[in-house]
This record gives sequence, C-alpha cells and structure tokens, in this order.
Amino acid sequence: MIRFTPFLVCAILAKASFATPTPFTNIKRQAGDVCPADALSCQAGFSDVDSCCVETPGGLILQTQFWNFKPAKGPVDSWTIHGLWPNECDNTFDQTIACDPSRELSESNIRSVLAANGKQELLDWMEEFWPGIPNNEYLWKNEWNRHGTCLSTLAPKCMPEGSSPGLDVAIYFQKAADTFKNLSTYEFLASAGIEPHKTKTYTLDQLESAFKATYGFVPALDCKNGSLNQIYYYFNLKGTITD
Repeated sequence: MIRFTPFLVCAILAKASFATPTPFTNIKRQAGDVCPADALSCQAGFSDVDSCCVETPGGLILQTQFWNFKPAKGPVDSWTIHGLWPNECDNTFDQTIACDPSRELSESNIRSVLAANGKQELLDWMEEFWPGIPNNEYLWKNEWNRHGTCLSTLAPKCMPEGSSPGLDVAIYFQKAADTFKNLSTYEFLASAGIEPHKTKTYTLDQLESAFKATYGFVPALDCKNGSLNQIYYYFNLKGTITD
C-alpha cells in the first residue's frame, strides 16, 4: 500500500524537549561491570565516562521519520524511518564528516551484511517501513555510513570478543527499527483526528496537543511547502545503544 495525501499544517518547526522516555531508558549495558549503571548521555560528567559505556560526543539521539507523499512511499497508515542519529548535545551534526570510513558499506553489500547476521526478517520489514529514494539501499547505506558509524558504543573495540563481522551494522538497524515501532506517529496524530488530507489543515497547537496527550512529549516537527513531512524524536541515552 502507498500513501497519496499530505498532512497540511502550519510550516513552523516545533522544537522537542530533551527527555528520556522509552525505549532508551532501560537498555542493557554490554560493556560489563566497568560501566557505571547511571551513565546518561549529555549530562554532567558524561564525557569522562568510557565511550563504550555511554554515547559520546554524539549523545543526543534522534529517531527521525518521514511522511513521503511526493513521491508516495510506504504504508498508507504509517510513517517511515529516516534514521537513528547520534547528534552532538547541542543538536549539531557535521554531515561532511564520515566517522569511520573503514566501516562504510555500499549499496551492493548492505543486504548481505545484514542477512549474514540473521536479519533477513528485518530486511523484509525494512522494505516496507524504511523505503528510500532513489532506492532503499541508497538510504540504508547513507544512514549507516553517516550516523551508525558515529555511535561510540558500536565502535569495534566495544563489540564482544569474537563478534561476527557486521554485528555493529545489525545492531544499528535493529535498534532503529525497534525504536521506530515504539513511536507510532500516525496513531499519535490519528487519535486526535489528525489524518492526511489534500485540503484540510491543522494548526501547530493541534499537533502539539495531540503529541502531549498520546506520547507525553512534543517532538520536532518539520514542514515542507506547508505540509508536515518529517518528525524528530529526541532522547538522551542511558548506557549503550546495544542490548
């Protein structure tokens, strides 16, 4: 199924609160007892903690979602994934820098790396909920190369001894998918009567009220040509990105 209509809203960016709701508050630590149990990114003293124990310096985690209607992509009743980003704590991110070029993937091998790590079911799910332009593999490899390799707790030195090649890649895409599944933007808005429409419009107050009532926090809302097309959920991360 594909979507055909946009959300029409006021073109104002609503800045999100930096909060720590689920699903990032109870992630198990992989680095063992050497990691402090209360390590929280972007908090006082977090930069002094081992980078395998807490995300640093990119400790502001963003789960970003698309509503693609030109061209239409994804289900008619769900937003789709853009990515999972470890931004700096001041919400800046240098898109010109590749954090670890040695771990970059290409459009031709990203599927095989995920499949080799037992993620064929995830790949099938990504076909529907993580579509890209001009193709899915182009978006997937960009998200890993630009953002996944920037997660400090997924660095090679932080992986368990004897890990299979590409385990860091598998963890990144699985965590991005699991996080997205806990952030049902379409349902958050539909519960307040806000649904895609070619002519009906909604105010910023209506959108913010819908998120406060259903999610408890207000994410950042991004508009293009008067239509809501992207949402950013912000988190501080307790512990590591891994389970």
